[in-house]
Amino acid sequence: MSGKPSPGAPEPRLPAGVSRYGWFLGVVVVLAIAYVTLNTARSHGPGSEGVRVGARMPPFAAPLALGSVEGDVNVARRSGQGAAGKRPACDVRGRGIVNVCELWERGPVVLAFLATRGTRCTGELDVLERVRARHPGVQFAAVSIRGDRSELRALVRRHAWRFPVAFDRDGILANFYGVAVCPQLTFALPGGKVTATTVGEVDRAGLEQRLVALERAARAAGWRPPGR
Repeated sequence: MSGKPSPGAPEPRLPAGVSRYGWFLGVVVVLAIAYVTLNTARSHGPGSEGVRVGARMPPFAAPLALGSVEGDVNVARRSGQGAAGKRPACDVRGRGIVNVCELWERGPVVLAFLATRGTRCTGELDVLERVRARHPGVQFAAVSIRGDRSELRALVRRHAWRFPVAFDRDGILANFYGVAVCPQLTFALPGGKVTATTVGEVDRAGLEQRLVALERAARAAGWRPPGR
């Protein structure tokens, strides 16, 4: 699968004179305010937040929370993009790395965003863990936005999440994926084309409905679940 951006996709460059950490501070404030004001809200309609429906998921390669790889998330779309990454993110693979391009090459993707101290965020990931066995071939993964990695590792082990959980230590993916509140789920077809985003909690029945719809759309595009 090519790691080239879709036509018209913005280049992943940081604003001039701003560090990756400083660039994220405003997002942290928005995240905190949104969580307080919307903590009783259910999920919004598809595409109301996050990546535009029909666009490709922004490529990234991030350290696996339970792995030994250290460093910032790579969001580069081509070689030599400075703070975004020296190599294209889709090319950065290996043990201890969560690569979203690798996920979308395997099948439909459900990508969750969380904060380690948000109980609603962790609860949604528990729901993902309970339903994922019913959807073989769907690629489930999560990204923790900033926080403490040791706390994240303890959280993953305590909740026994078996899907990969990445650690975004400076929060750059909050900007690329339009994370306004957690939990947030991004649904995408094989190849990374986004079909929907949910913001806020989705119960098990609602999540099952979305997964069935995602699988149906993926099959219509030529994907087949493993063993079928």
